[in-house]
Amino acid sequence: MTELLERAIARLKTLPASEQDTIAAMILAELEDEVQWDVTFAKSQDFLAKLATEAMAEYRAGKTQELDPETL
Repeated sequence: MTELLERAIARLKTLPASEQDTIAAMILAELEDEVQWDVTFAKSQDFLAKLATEAMAEYRAGKTQELDPETL
């Protein structure tokens, strides 16, 4: 465990139980979101590769235009 995490946990231990539970729920939800993102991203590799191939084909065919940030 890192020193920063140890400090955070030590500080959390001083809070009332209800606040500890609230923060714990937030941390667990964030960790679960990270897992879900990793799973979703891993499953999307074939689709992303297909999109990249299509984009390059459009570029080579002259069907794209340069992005001008001033017109966004």
